[in-house]
Amino acid sequence: MSIRRIVIAALVVVAGLGLFLLPRYLRAETPAGATAQAASPSDRAGIESVVRDYLLSNPEILREMMARLQQKDQVAANEQRGSVFEEYRDTIYNSPKQVVLGNPEGDVTLVEFFDYNCGYCRKALADAEQLLKEDGKLRIVLKEFPVLGEESRDAARVAVAVHAQAPDKYLDFHRALMTAEGGATGAGALEVAKSLGLDMDRISADLTGPEVDEPMLEAHQLAGKLGIDGTPTYVIADTVVAGAVGAETLKGIISNVRTCGKASCS
Repeated sequence: MSIRRIVIAALVVVAGLGLFLLPRYLRAETPAGATAQAASPSDRAGIESVVRDYLLSNPEILREMMARLQQKDQVAANEQRGSVFEEYRDTIYNSPKQVVLGNPEGDVTLVEFFDYNCGYCRKALADAEQLLKEDGKLRIVLKEFPVLGEESRDAARVAVAVHAQAPDKYLDFHRALMTAEGGATGAGALEVAKSLGLDMDRISADLTGPEVDEPMLEAHQLAGKLGIDGTPTYVIADTVVAGAVGAETLKGIISNVRTCGKASCS
């Protein structure tokens, strides 16, 4: 939960309580037959004191309001994404610029937007590998989505060149870069590629061409359309799932998709 959203929730509480209490306060202070006047500074101070005391005594209301706000945001986002999925479905799930792991003919596709320097993405690598090991019918799509700076972008460019040259070695490259001490860099990515026996002259040549940036550009465009602004973020059955939710949660979602065609079965 971000500080900004907590502050927004608190302001909503304050505004709501103020609107609720102010008329009552004024009615209580206004003699019968008299016309209520605008709240004075002392009136407002009294209301603010009541609201402050209420929030301090009931801080859990912020959590409740935050949960409700997130629910409303999710509903609104899903409604907005409906047309996006309809228009960009093939690019999301079947782009020739993406990486496909697992069963290419799998009955369920799990898309992951990731950054090589995202700590949560690094933890989520174990989830993906567990799913690949246990589920022979799962298709995983990886979207290079560097959002954490130049080093992430440079590493992702090398990853694209590696995949173009040796798709069969991409997972080994991906695993090595995700577990590299000190984070991923362009230079480090080149060392990993070299250790895997790739043609480094071809890698260098590919890095000078515009094609190497196309997967990232496509991923960023899709992310903008889908409202994705962090990593890891998953897309499955036209549903966006943000964060490293863990293998068990992903298994449950995959099971739901097989049962009812949706990420969540009612």
